[in-house]
Amino acid sequence: MVIKTLSRSIREYKLQSALTPLFMVGEVVLECFIPLIMAHLIDSIEAKAMTPVVRFGVILLGMAAVSLLCGTLSGRFAARAATGFARNLRRDLFYKVQDLSFGNIDKFSSAGLVTRLTTDVTNVQNAYMMLIRMAVRFPIMLVTALVMSFTIHVKMTLIFLCIAPVLAAGLALLIWKVYPMFDKVFKKYDELNDSVQENIKGMRVVKTYVREEHEKKKFERSAEEIRKTFTKAERIIALDNPLLWFCVFTAMLLISTLGAVIVVRSFGGYAGDTPVWGELSTGDIASLFTYIGQIFSSLMMLAMVLVMIIMATASARRIAEVLNEQVEITSPENAVTEVENGDVDFCGVDFKYSASAETDALSGIELHIKSGETVGIIGGTGSGKSSLVQMIPRLYDAHKGQVKVGGRDVKEYDLRALRDSVAMVLQKNLLFSGTVAENLRWGDKNATDEQIKEAASLACADEFVSAFPDKYDTYIEQGGSNVSGGQKQRLTIARALLKKPRILILDDSTSAVDTRTDALIRKAFREKIPGTTKIIIAQRIASVQEADRIVVMDNGRIDAVGTHDELIASNAIYREVYDSQNRDGGEE
Repeated sequence: MVIKTLSRSIREYKLQSALTPLFMVGEVVLECFIPLIMAHLIDSIEAKAMTPVVRFGVILLGMAAVSLLCGTLSGRFAARAATGFARNLRRDLFYKVQDLSFGNIDKFSSAGLVTRLTTDVTNVQNAYMMLIRMAVRFPIMLVTALVMSFTIHVKMTLIFLCIAPVLAAGLALLIWKVYPMFDKVFKKYDELNDSVQENIKGMRVVKTYVREEHEKKKFERSAEEIRKTFTKAERIIALDNPLLWFCVFTAMLLISTLGAVIVVRSFGGYAGDTPVWGELSTGDIASLFTYIGQIFSSLMMLAMVLVMIIMATASARRIAEVLNEQVEITSPENAVTEVENGDVDFCGVDFKYSASAETDALSGIELHIKSGETVGIIGGTGSGKSSLVQMIPRLYDAHKGQVKVGGRDVKEYDLRALRDSVAMVLQKNLLFSGTVAENLRWGDKNATDEQIKEAASLACADEFVSAFPDKYDTYIEQGGSNVSGGQKQRLTIARALLKKPRILILDDSTSAVDTRTDALIRKAFREKIPGTTKIIIAQRIASVQEADRIVVMDNGRIDAVGTHDELIASNAIYREVYDSQNRDGGEE
């Protein structure tokens, strides 16, 4: 299943992937024939005949040249195939992440996704190159070298067959010991990446609380665990080299001893002896020594290829988990592609973030919002305010009941059409590296400079942007780190307004601006976009008290709905919040 999933990313590199082992076979076969020709060359030198020496020398040069050409082409095609496969794999992973719903993404940590896109793909890339090149080279070399050895001397070749299983068994034991360590270490990579990402994102907090040493120690712990695991694995793998040379030298010693006896007997060294081991020349012994190296190095490298593949198996499985993840939220067949108006209806909605969650985040939600209406939502932390509005653009789906937009169930819409009609501005907003204008054009990539300026004016952002030396060409650092929290919020409100949405959702998105600016933004909304449905989540009563209706939420349920005056008179939760914010002067 994993192989089938990943093989889809080979695509246009199938030809290079096929040519790599083809040329590798040519290289290996020629390499294995060279020692056989060399044996004839050595025997010709002993016979003091120069004509065969020249002939065999020319043949050897030709074979070496062709072998070199095959190896070069194989390496070139392997590099193209592996790097192209890795590029496609990263692209497929990234595109898949873009299609995942919030519910899907919740299953994978952001650090885990980064590790999959970087370290895991690199491991799979290296394994793929080894697979199409070395995994072909060494088995063929092993088999061909054995066949050639048998053509030289059958009984001497049996020495290989007696010793090779010892090496194979030892290498198999090493691989069996090492695999669990590599499986474990990639989970440690996730923890390390998570530590780095968290530190970089929260650098201001780290420095404010002087927690640099704490963060360094946390990083060191993760890095040290990876080092220890890799060291332990490498220590075990290091045993393969002495094991290999023990087998090689044992084979060479036996062949040298027995071969010398056979050569002497072959040329009459012992009169009357019967050549029970057959005949063997000096050139044959030289060739057998070469084949010893080829056979045992093949076993050795084959083991290394297996280690690399096994090491990449954990990475491949993690990548396949993402690629095979079933997207929870998709567009239906014959989807509706136009949202008629900004009506929003919650009809008996229950919601929880995962099927295994013990309690619902929302339950029994019944709420009907008319197009163009301004609705405020008030509630304590964890009351379900954000969960409620995230179901409008289908970032999450209700587990029970219906959410309707424009009179239709949101599940009937094409996702792009639905989300284009809904603009959300979150409290923790994100600006991307680029100019102010480029960031605002996320709302409308074809927006003119005048439209950008108009949206910024509505969001009270034009005032400070115009004060920048480069105005709308001012460069915004990644994450908006070179603007204040209030400026960032106003820019993201302007970005949302450029979408010209039917529904505008402000999820506590004016918390970092002063009350005067907050009031100016709300006034602009009333006057400039009266037909847009506006849903405002806020902690400050002042941000919602002029709304057409205010929803009070408590513990995942709607506690009350009404105007400011109605709720002051009838709802204890709302009145308590209002009194606490206005006591001793409160907020002005």
